[in-house]
Amino acid sequence: MIIEQIYTNCLAQAAYYIESEGEAAIIDPLRDYQSYLEKAKLNGAKIKYVFETHFHADFVSGHIDLAAHSGAEIVYGPNTKTGFKVTVANDGDEFKLGKIKIKVLHTPGHTLESSCFLLSDENGKNQAVFTGDTLFVGDVGRPDLLDGVMSKEELAAMMFDSLKKLTALPDDVLVYPAHGAGSACGKNIGKETSSTIGLQKANNYALKITDKSEFINTVCAGISPAPAYFFKDAALNKNGYTQYDEIVKKGNTPLTISEFEAYMAKGAVVVDSRIPDFFELGFVPGAINLGLNGQFAIWAATLLDLHQTIVLVCKPGTEEETITRLSRVGFDQILGFLEGGFDTWKDDHKKYDMVISISSEEFALDAKHNPNAIIIDVRKPSEFKDGHVKKAQNMPLDLLQQQVEGLDKHAECLVHCAGGYRSMMAASLFKKHGFTNVKNVWGGFAQIKEEEKIELE
Repeated sequence: MIIEQIYTNCLAQAAYYIESEGEAAIIDPLRDYQSYLEKAKLNGAKIKYVFETHFHADFVSGHIDLAAHSGAEIVYGPNTKTGFKVTVANDGDEFKLGKIKIKVLHTPGHTLESSCFLLSDENGKNQAVFTGDTLFVGDVGRPDLLDGVMSKEELAAMMFDSLKKLTALPDDVLVYPAHGAGSACGKNIGKETSSTIGLQKANNYALKITDKSEFINTVCAGISPAPAYFFKDAALNKNGYTQYDEIVKKGNTPLTISEFEAYMAKGAVVVDSRIPDFFELGFVPGAINLGLNGQFAIWAATLLDLHQTIVLVCKPGTEEETITRLSRVGFDQILGFLEGGFDTWKDDHKKYDMVISISSEEFALDAKHNPNAIIIDVRKPSEFKDGHVKKAQNMPLDLLQQQVEGLDKHAECLVHCAGGYRSMMAASLFKKHGFTNVKNVWGGFAQIKEEEKIELE
C-alpha cells in the first residue's frame, strides 16, 4: 500500500496518491493532471478513482481532465449535484482499491457535500482519514461559503455534529487534510501538513469544545471575508471548465511586440511573473508584478478578475509554469507571452517604468524630511495591529485597489509589507493607477522595526 501526500506550497494545498495492488486513487487533484498519470504509469498502476472531498473554492480541481484521460470514476459524497458525470456516494459506502478499502464519511459543515475518506488496510484496520476542508491541523474549515443558501451558524452546527465521526476514530489514525498554513480555507491552520486523530483531539481548539453553542460562536468569530474568486472556482468545480490542455496551448503562444501591444490595447492585463528584484529595474508600463517566488496564484486570483484576458511577461523558460499556476485558480483567458521577455521590450527601445526601492534607513529619512509622504502598510490588519510605523495607513493588499483613488497621486508614496513580496505587487498597482512617486521599502517591516530612527506604534 502506498499513501503519498503531494503538497503544493504556493496554494498551501495537499492532494493524495493512494495505491494498492496496481490500482490507484487520487484525492483532490490539482488542475494540471499529468503528474498523477505519470506517477501511476511509473508504478505500473491504473487510476481507478478520483475522490473529491467537496467543491473546492480556492483552486480548480483536476478531477474532470484526470478522469477523461485515465478512465477513472469521479466520486463525491452525498448532496452532490454536478454538470458532468460523477458517482454520488452514500454515507458509509466503501470503495475497494486493490486490497484496501476507502469508506465515505459524510461530514457537512464546510459545504453540504463535504466528505472525508477513511482508509483501512488489507486487515481492515483504519489507517488514515483524508479530511478535506472539514478538519485541518489545529483548525476546522470555514463555515461561511454558502452565503444565500445557509448561514455560517447553520453550517457550523452541522460541522459540530460531523466532527464527532472523526473524533470517534482511533487516536492513531493519520489525519491528512486538504490544506496547510497560508490557506484562506481556515482561520489559523497549523504549519504541519498531517497529524493524527489523537493529537488533534488534544491540541485542536475546535475539537476541545464540547458545547454546541460555544462551538458555533467560536468557529464563526473572526472569519475574514472570503476572496471573491472562491465562489467562481467552486462553480467551475461543480459545473465544469475548459480543458487544461487547451489553456496551456493558447497561453503558451509567443507574441511579437506588435501582437503584445494589440492585446494590451484591447484591454488585456499585463502580468509580469518575474521576481520583484528584477521587476523593479524595468517593466512594461501598467504591468502588475506577481512574482513566481511567492503565493503567485492566490494573489493573481485575489487581485484580478478570473475572466480577465491576460498577456504575460516572464523570465524566459518559466512561461508554462506561469500559465499552469494561473490555470490552477481558474484563469482561462491567457492569450500568450512576450517572446524573449522584458529584454525584448527594452531592446526595442520601448518606454518602460521602474520602481525605486529604498532601505529602512532611507525610509526613515524620507518619512522624517517629507511630512507629506504617504506611508502605506499593505499587510493584513492582524499584522498591522501587532505593530506598525507611526502615521502609516493600513491598506491590505487584497483591498488596495478599492482604496487608492482617495490618495494624492503625486505625493511620495512609501510602501511596505512584512518582507517585500506583497509591497512590490502593491507598488505595481500604485503605478498602474497613475501614482508617479512610488518607493518600495526593502525588507519590509522586518527591517523597519530594527531601525532606531523610525517611530513605531
